[in-house]
Amino acid sequence: MRIVPIARGKGRLDRMVRVAYRVYRAGVRERADLYHLHDPELLWVAALLKLRGCRVVYDVHEDVPKQVMSKPWIPRRARSLVAKAVMLVERVAARFVDGIVVATPSIGRKFPAAKTVVVQNFPELAFQQLDGTVPLAARGDAFVYTGGLMKIQGVLEMAQAFALLPEGMTGTVAGTFLPPAIEAEVVALPGWRRVRFLGQIPRTAIVEAIDGARAGLVLNHPTVNYVEAYSTKMFEYMARGLPVVCSDFPLWAEIVGGADCGIAVDPRRPGAIAAAIRALNENPALAERLGENGRRAIAERYNWEAELRKLQALYRQVA
Repeated sequence: MRIVPIARGKGRLDRMVRVAYRVYRAGVRERADLYHLHDPELLWVAALLKLRGCRVVYDVHEDVPKQVMSKPWIPRRARSLVAKAVMLVERVAARFVDGIVVATPSIGRKFPAAKTVVVQNFPELAFQQLDGTVPLAARGDAFVYTGGLMKIQGVLEMAQAFALLPEGMTGTVAGTFLPPAIEAEVVALPGWRRVRFLGQIPRTAIVEAIDGARAGLVLNHPTVNYVEAYSTKMFEYMARGLPVVCSDFPLWAEIVGGADCGIAVDPRRPGAIAAAIRALNENPALAERLGENGRRAIAERYNWEAELRKLQALYRQVA
């Protein structure tokens, strides 16, 4: 694989126009057999490439019209109009691109079935190699959380839940506060004293943090961005044999319940979060069973190798 770097833009408009044009020019120079574009800002680039007779696949990571409705940088009164405009652009794009990759079945239902494939971001099977890992009952951390530290990702409720845990029950949190200003608010909460905070860490250190805990947390709020989206973090916990405490969205609860690999709770209730963490820590046999069930579900269904075969089939179809 060869990577062709493109200079980053200085803002959203610059990224949508000047940087996108650079992507187009770089793509033309490559003379590729197929172009796979990931950002809605690049749909006009997809149109130009199609005019040149190129084969183009559009990758839809999120339900963009729904996402627009929660974007703080778009004036509230304009969001509905912008969302409708984005929806129209995607419908037009769906007519001229050769294939469409979507991240979830719910997004896929908005595009033509004949040219759409659901390819989900599941862990690689190699991620679940557990040689040398410590049994859950012998681990030092009661919980672990890795990822963005935002209010809509439940950072306040998690900190409040930690304060409700028995004395001596502590855990690890790794990630970046967004926006940075909320860090002072979270760190000041009593429950944060139970946290070993690592900040932003490399991939290998994330695996070490997961392997040192007895429960993995993923407690996003029920916003339009999350309720119908898969959580990569949750699948990574499962791949490492870690029982999960997750938000009780219907999609997530179905995954956790179907695999019997964790506990789904209301992410806005610190008491429910704390109770789930305690249940997994005070019943090692339960935690081990749920963790092993999650690991088995990754091996049998939720793995990247299975998804890659679907993507390769789409490539063969459109090339």
